[in-house]
Amino acid sequence: METPQVHNFGAGPCILPKSVMEQAASAVINWNQSGLSILEVSHRSPEFESVVLKTQLLVRELLKVPDDYSVLFLQGGASTQFSMIPQSFLKTKGAYLDTGYFAQKAIKEARFYGDVQIVASSSDRDYAYIPDCDNTDYDADYIHTTSNNTIEGTEIFNFPKLGIPHFCDMSSDIFSRPINVRDFDLIYAGAQKNMGPAGMTMIIVKNASLKTVEKALPSMSDYRVFRDNNSLYNTPPVFSIYVSMLNLIWLKDKGGVEGVEQLNIRKANALYAEIDRNTLFYGLANVAHRSRMNVTFKMTDPSLEREFLNFAAERGVVGIKGYRTFGGFRASLYNALPLSSVNVLATAMQDFERLKYSSSIASDIEKELNKAELYA
Repeated sequence: METPQVHNFGAGPCILPKSVMEQAASAVINWNQSGLSILEVSHRSPEFESVVLKTQLLVRELLKVPDDYSVLFLQGGASTQFSMIPQSFLKTKGAYLDTGYFAQKAIKEARFYGDVQIVASSSDRDYAYIPDCDNTDYDADYIHTTSNNTIEGTEIFNFPKLGIPHFCDMSSDIFSRPINVRDFDLIYAGAQKNMGPAGMTMIIVKNASLKTVEKALPSMSDYRVFRDNNSLYNTPPVFSIYVSMLNLIWLKDKGGVEGVEQLNIRKANALYAEIDRNTLFYGLANVAHRSRMNVTFKMTDPSLEREFLNFAAERGVVGIKGYRTFGGFRASLYNALPLSSVNVLATAMQDFERLKYSSSIASDIEKELNKAELYA
């Protein structure tokens, strides 16, 4: 029996290309005809060290990472970076741009290590926009931003230029568009959105910034230790690094971040156009700051949300339920999601609108007939 097609709009772990999944599945059984699974190969072996090196080179090539930056692969997820950054770089005060749930989590962790200045916030409108924090002098050791807000559905397209070190959480839009790495002193991203499976976090850090770290730190919290050991200080997330390598090879073959950006723009435009057209739905984010990766929207009649979720699921659409504290819907359009899947979701929205419109007309007709019988 043929498995029905599933259109995965889940926010994470991400959808991965079928070809990458097939290669990864094969490697789990027998990696490179070695007779060993990729899950059991020694991380100290020359063969796996070559995987780490190739993955680093792919990151450098795809994002045009300058030579004076290091590329690291750490465990702990991006959330670990919320504390690792202030441990290393917060001396007196850290400046933070508050754009939503994950920015707030970063702020919470930083407060364990020193003073935090929230330079701007969009909390006044439920984080529906990106606040401006340009043209201001901050007496801070660094500024921290979140490039894409996975839950709220906003994305930074013009990063602030503030004259202090800039650290950015790019977990949910890394590799979805070109970036100028030199605009940042440190970039971090959990792998499970556009890079690979959960379990690994990529760090791109300016070597000159590491020289400013004056504190004695535990080894597992010290970027310099991982840099000096080529990300192999301890057993790394082997499978996540390997699958990320496969996925970055796939991305390169698709035209790199420049090529996939154009597809991501088409996908986002198609879905936002249907949200704006459809009388049953409305978007949540400011139009200028709408995320290309995570599209958030709600229904004009909230009582219909569960019905629409079931309606969409019958058509193979999964993963569109909004975050538990945010409600509504969230459709994540990561790199590997094809445009055809977006079209399936848009068509489901159109069909549901026609169904409800027809039901409404039938109900109105029935009411009028009942009135006519009453006064006959």
